Amino acid sequence: MPHYSLLDQTLLTDLLAEAAASPRLRKNRNFHAGDDAACHRLANALQPGTYVQPHRHLNPAKAESMLMLAGELGVLIFAPDGQVVAKHHLRAGGEHFGINIEAGTFHAVVALTPCVFFEAKAGPYVPVAPAELATWAPPAGTAECEAYLAWMRAQFA
Repeated sequence: MPHYSLLDQTLLTDLLAEAAASPRLRKNRNFHAGDDAACHRLANALQPGTYVQPHRHLNPAKAESMLMLAGELGVLIFAPDGQVVAKHHLRAGGEHFGINIEAGTFHAVVALTPCVFFEAKAGPYVPVAPAELATWAPPAGTAECEAYLAWMRAQFA
């Protein structure tokens, strides 16, 4: 008997509610078996107000793809010195609904509305290392990140 899980609107609604109740204002639902899986597939829900520090993945196998399932997401691509080199407004059902980001590229996402995107990247799971975080952006949990998040949101106003 095949094993599968159906992805539906209830999944999106539940995941957005879980993200809203989370202190970080985000929640993911993994579709891969565990952190050591070779391919990570997940639905990632973000609420406006969550802060994702700009970062890059130095492992050449860690390119990532994001496809919007609900809502709107801003994606910022940065030069190594922190200058914005591209900004993309992704919208579920819109003309631009996804992005592929190659390893080594500084990037950040900002929830423009409550949103859910499907993310795929190579495993195993390895937390973002300090050397992969942008030194020109404030760390999460600091007072400065609120102003930086407001600046990121303003890039899409």
